[in-house]
Amino acid sequence: MTFHTLDELIADGVRGRYVLVRSDLNVPLDGSTVTDDGRIKASLPVLSKLTDAGARVLVTAHLGRPKGAPDAKYSLKPAVDRLASLASFKVSLADDTVGESATAAAAALADGEALVLENVRFDARETSKDDAERGAFADELVALTGANGAFVDDAFGAVHRRHASVYDVATRLPSYQGDLVRTEVEVLRKLTDDTQRPYVVVLGGSKVSDKLAVIANLIGKADTIMVGGGMLFTFLAAAGHKVAGSLLEEDQIPAVQDYLKRAADAGTEFVVPTDVVVAEKFAAEAAHETVPADAIESSSFGAAGIGLDIGPESASAFADRIKGARTVFWNGPMGVFEFPAFAAGTRAVAQALTETGAFTVVGGGDSAAAVRTLGFADDQFGHISTGGGASLEYLEGKDLPGLSVLDR
Repeated sequence: MTFHTLDELIADGVRGRYVLVRSDLNVPLDGSTVTDDGRIKASLPVLSKLTDAGARVLVTAHLGRPKGAPDAKYSLKPAVDRLASLASFKVSLADDTVGESATAAAAALADGEALVLENVRFDARETSKDDAERGAFADELVALTGANGAFVDDAFGAVHRRHASVYDVATRLPSYQGDLVRTEVEVLRKLTDDTQRPYVVVLGGSKVSDKLAVIANLIGKADTIMVGGGMLFTFLAAAGHKVAGSLLEEDQIPAVQDYLKRAADAGTEFVVPTDVVVAEKFAAEAAHETVPADAIESSSFGAAGIGLDIGPESASAFADRIKGARTVFWNGPMGVFEFPAFAAGTRAVAQALTETGAFTVVGGGDSAAAVRTLGFADDQFGHISTGGGASLEYLEGKDLPGLSVLDR
């Protein structure tokens, strides 16, 4: 694919022009407090480049999954407040997306200022499967840019969505790839086309069904795939072990067994934990103990026990594999890292990534939140992706509509 770049747009001149930018401000909140501002900080460079060049910047973004109508708990206000506190340019928030507030605020925008439109998912047409409905919404967004507008997609976390603010606006305006999206694609190409080996993949998170497609595409490409998080219990069950009350997707056991066989034939090694931290219940202060992964029901909690982290033996083995790699991709925590008692496995993986000489990629989403929650700095890793789902779909080999529509 070949894309028009942000630098090309700026070289053409943007002073006084409206530039519609799709940013990723979908950040986790605790009430009205942003708990991880990584995506906001990642959006700043492109917005700063454009405002420094005198553009009048209109920003579209989403937060959460509102049901196609305004909902105060999904307002972008907390994210925009944080953006404004970090920015060197004036940032304001419209009360709606394409209504009276947005129209008036856009008209009043001065050169070098940014206006964030309220959550695009407050309009059901944003995510509609009907091309005409999405197109009508895109037309209203584009109308805010006037006669000489342009579009910049800088929201990698949304490029796997065929949504109005990602896909349809790009068919209606001169369109450019934002620097963040460019960087993300360059990094992911190193995991697919130009990979230094040994290549180790660490997969966690709750559901194996969320990872099956990427596992399928990595077999034969990765040297080692290490499995943790809730998904590990389906792997243990596939090997014939009982997992007590742990998370289990029984319907995925045949698929896992098939992948294990295919991996063995293709020379990709699966590494599954040999010990597990089992808790009495799903709670931060729950009683817990470490048991062999093939004897989970032997814990003090019997068949009611719940596996909430990989054990120390497994964490050490995972760390050793990471330190011996030249390329590492990690997506998904090893346990319930939000509870300190069950964060050790995730911490061990993160620590190993900071100590290896490999090119390391943290695959966004919960993994990115985990490293920051556990006190690691972004610059301790080769790259922290802003798009968990998008990065997985790229590695699955899927077409990403938000990228393909920018292909010139």
